[in-house]
Amino acid sequence: MPSPQQASAEPRDTGGLQFTRQQRLLLTIVPPLASFLLHLLGSTLRFKDRDAPGARPADRFPQEAEVYVFWHRALLLAAWRYRGLGIRILISASFDGELIARLVERLGFVPVRGSSSRGGAAGLLAATRARKAGYKVAITADGPRGPVYVAKDGAAAIAQRAHSSASCFHLHPESAWTLRSWDRFLIPKPFSRVRVAWQAPLEDPTTLSLQDSLNGAVRSAEA
Repeated sequence: MPSPQQASAEPRDTGGLQFTRQQRLLLTIVPPLASFLLHLLGSTLRFKDRDAPGARPADRFPQEAEVYVFWHRALLLAAWRYRGLGIRILISASFDGELIARLVERLGFVPVRGSSSRGGAAGLLAATRARKAGYKVAITADGPRGPVYVAKDGAAAIAQRAHSSASCFHLHPESAWTLRSWDRFLIPKPFSRVRVAWQAPLEDPTTLSLQDSLNGAVRSAEA
């Protein structure tokens, strides 16, 4: 499997997007600032693992490449916890997606551009090819526009086409700010303890089985 160093060194795919002068300015300023603040916040967090029998968490099974599936609201926590692993992550082809892409690149991820609402086919194809090539691939099941906690078909499609297993997980901070966004995005408060729940891999995942597995991960993490 390609190393995280090789993955993070590859050129970034912007999905063919064009940006205004103001957007380019924001893209220059926001990702490094957000990365700095995330490193400050992340260094204070304490993680507690709650693994189901047979679970294969991405950071503790480095040789086991799969499709990793989680909810959009836990994106910030997942980006910090699983940084530096060279994971491919499917991110929407939009300005907001570009901001996220440039942030996660600084954390050692490789963005794959496209989503269920824009550039979907190209994004799923790129993610499938990455998984077939031996990379770990992550996708938010309900992104980029929700509704929250409703799995779409993208994760199952990637796993099925790549003949790959899929593992679902969830991260729940005991103390957090919840944004008034469609996904109820979570920003953990400093020094919060975060419970991380991984489910056992699904060898032949479907959208329904992923939904059930994700729900199980949420129940375990929030209990």
